[in-house]
Amino acid sequence: MFAFMKGMSVWLALKQVAFYFLFVLAIWGGKNKFGTKDFHDDYASLDTMKSLRGFAAIGVILHHISQEDIFQEMKVLSGFVNAGAYFVALFFFCSGYGLIKSLKTKENYLKGFVKKRIVKAIIIPFYVNVLIYALYLYISKAKMPAAHWIFNLSGLTMMNRYAWFPIVLTILYFTFFFCFRFIKKRPICYAVILLVIVGMGFAFSYNGHFAWWSGKKNWWLDWNHPDNTWWKQQQVLWFSGEWWVNSAIAFLIGLLFADFEGTLVPWFKKLYALKLHILLFLSLVAYKLSEYGQTKFGYWTEFSGKGPGVMNKFYTYLCQIPLFALIGLVAIVLLMKYHASNPVTRFFGKFSLHTYLMNRVAIFSLRFLQTNKTSPFKAGKYNLLVYAIGVFAVTVIFGVAEHYLTEGVKKLLFHKKKTKEALPS
Repeated sequence: MFAFMKGMSVWLALKQVAFYFLFVLAIWGGKNKFGTKDFHDDYASLDTMKSLRGFAAIGVILHHISQEDIFQEMKVLSGFVNAGAYFVALFFFCSGYGLIKSLKTKENYLKGFVKKRIVKAIIIPFYVNVLIYALYLYISKAKMPAAHWIFNLSGLTMMNRYAWFPIVLTILYFTFFFCFRFIKKRPICYAVILLVIVGMGFAFSYNGHFAWWSGKKNWWLDWNHPDNTWWKQQQVLWFSGEWWVNSAIAFLIGLLFADFEGTLVPWFKKLYALKLHILLFLSLVAYKLSEYGQTKFGYWTEFSGKGPGVMNKFYTYLCQIPLFALIGLVAIVLLMKYHASNPVTRFFGKFSLHTYLMNRVAIFSLRFLQTNKTSPFKAGKYNLLVYAIGVFAVTVIFGVAEHYLTEGVKKLLFHKKKTKEALPS
């Protein structure tokens, strides 16, 4: 009994540490104007946005840790298990907001956009990460057929299953460039971007979580089935998972807010408290709609035994769109009255892309610290608090190293000074 209580105290301590850490980051360096008639002029400054992204990056790392089997079994960090999409929505919102602000303030911004903002800032970091993961898997003696290696190295299948974000961001950036370069009417631009986002939602809804469409009906219910080759398994193909699409709508909201900022900000400042509460109430309604969609229809319909359930997935996706459309809007309206900036959030904001990309290596390489008796990586009397702190530390080390490696690759390829990463746009 004493051992059990001691173990429970460890899990409780980890919960307390995680939430206390986020609480400190939310107030450290905070600037508060609630209770006054004043508003922050720097609510969307580069420093504020960088700190917001840094806070979101930390949330994503906690989300990934919480999804480990032992954490879910012990219900440790359970509040973060389904929170990843909320944090990623902030990244999408900031990216969309930054694109329009740059378009408005920088002369000839779209000239060289593909090279600077897509190739240098997204594609090169993506493929550097692919090569790093290939080296990691090779050193780990991962057994994969030659075709699997080739497709992973090409980026057509996922070498790093966390690296879906750069792929979706690339699609959105190309869509933004095409629309604002060749279409003069802004409403049409936004309509096209919306269609692309919803189209990606349907692409996942059809694709599901694996290649269900290759083989007999419900073949995947037996994972030992001979049809279960490497490319048919979970999270191998593009758009194999709802996380690829459910928060992308925040990108469009970021674009729209930046475009109509001159009208929206003064409107929110009038009767601010009332409008903020209305916005929060709408977010609660949207959250309930999201819950309803996941309960009524569901994303993981492949395992119902009734086939892939494509439309059920799409209905669930549609039920989630309002919630993730509101996340970034709620955040920036709150930033008008309160925001915090400190060395930790600014650091993670600067290295957010690479800490995100290298997080999976850290999680895998430290699994020997887990206490799960069924895990082949178990290693004695270590606890999950040590594991979580270790993951953060290794993620930071690997992320910073990858950042500078990527900058070196850019210099070799382009012989010019470094550009900003995709996330801080």
